[in-house]
Amino acid sequence: MSDPMKRVKKVFINAKRDYKEISLIKANFETVESPDEKADICISIGGDGTFIESSRMFNGPILPINGLEKGSASYYSDIDLSSMETAIKMLKKGDYKVVELSNKIKVTYKNKSYYAINEALLRNYSGNVYFELYMKLRGKRERLYPYVMAGDGMLITSTIGSTAYNMSANGPIILDEGTMCLTFLNASGPFKNSIIVNSGATIYAKVAKYKGILKSDEKTIATLSKGDEFSVSLSDNALKVVKFNGLYETFSEKLEKLIKSRMLEKF
Repeated sequence: MSDPMKRVKKVFINAKRDYKEISLIKANFETVESPDEKADICISIGGDGTFIESSRMFNGPILPINGLEKGSASYYSDIDLSSMETAIKMLKKGDYKVVELSNKIKVTYKNKSYYAINEALLRNYSGNVYFELYMKLRGKRERLYPYVMAGDGMLITSTIGSTAYNMSANGPIILDEGTMCLTFLNASGPFKNSIIVNSGATIYAKVAKYKGILKSDEKTIATLSKGDEFSVSLSDNALKVVKFNGLYETFSEKLEKLIKSRMLEKF
């Protein structure tokens, strides 16, 4: 899903560090100091962590640029700093499009909502955490897994976060923005496979024994005790990125970056 955009005049910059290319951006666009100020797009320079940070800060379209940081895959970046001049020219001409990657994940606990880019996470507090799983779809809530699940916890992700913690936990890479995925962490018992659910579903998890820690990305929401329940669904808040015609990477090329970054972490 994409929409044509106007010529860019005003930008918000979020960068991992003070790259020399930032002066080139400031020479061509009006810049704002706060993500709360109105800007046409956010230019995010760095790696995947900077992009996720930008996604939390800025609600409009984001242009992720690979800052060529060592050990970072920059999975969501189609271009790097060497293409900055070309990118600026195309932004000023309006020669780009805005693409919706997926919707942000909504975590609800005690009637308060939190929004995640990568994943909602239930993590064990000490030892195993035991939890029950339910799913509500088309108005009907029913048991998703017939028994109590036990292990280090689980994560729930979508397209955006499937290449992050989910991939490290041997979960699937999701290419369809209309789905969510439940991946279990060191689960004990006969069932350890990930579960893919419809985007219209709401997942409910209820702690059945011991304690667990509920997180939205890396931020702790609460420590859960027996009987505590939370829900996870896809929000209506879409994460949008700027794409250029002729300047994009295929899935295979992005996957190659991920594999190489993982290999560098090990050696």
